[in-house]
Amino acid sequence: MPGAGRAGRQPDGGDHRQPERQERGKGGLTIDPPGFDAGKKIKGKRRHVPVDTQGLLLHAVVHAADIQDRDGGVLLMSTLFGAFPFLLKLYADSGYQGPKFQDGLAAVCRHINVEIVRRSDIGKFVVLPKRWIVERTIAWLNRCRRLAKDWECLNRNGLAFLCWASVRLMVRKLCQTPI
Repeated sequence: MPGAGRAGRQPDGGDHRQPERQERGKGGLTIDPPGFDAGKKIKGKRRHVPVDTQGLLLHAVVHAADIQDRDGGVLLMSTLFGAFPFLLKLYADSGYQGPKFQDGLAAVCRHINVEIVRRSDIGKFVVLPKRWIVERTIAWLNRCRRLAKDWECLNRNGLAFLCWASVRLMVRKLCQTPI
C-alpha cells in the first residue's frame, strides 16, 4: 500500500513543499463588467460617438451595454461640456428620444437643438439623411481589427483603441486631399 508508512499525512493530499493557493485569481477585479443589452440580446460594450458632417470623430464614450442610449447620450454630452461651443444641432436616432434625454441635455447644453431621425416604416433598407454619416463612421472604425469584436476588458482600453482608429482615419483623409 503506497504511503502507508508515512505519518502526519494531510487528508486533502496537499504537499508541504508546494506554496499555498493565493486568495484571488488574476485580474478579476480589474475587468469592467460588459453588461447585457436586452433589446439586441447581446452581452458587451456600447460606444457613443458624435461625429462632424464629414464623419470624423469629435468625442467618444464607452460603457457597459446595459446602460440605455438616452442615459449614455447625456453622459456623452456632459463630457463634451464647453469643448465645442459652435455645436448647434444634434442629429440622433430614435434611441435618444424621450423626455429623459431632453431634460438631461437641457441641463448640460442649453443651446443645442436635437433632431431625431427616425427609421422608415418601409420593410426594405432606405438611406436616411444625416443618419448614414454616423453609420458610415462606425463602419470605417470597425475595419480596425481590435474594434470589430468586443475584446477589450477595460472601457478605457476600448476608448483608447477607438481614438487610435479615428486618428488613423483622419490621417488617411488628410493624405488623400490635395493641398
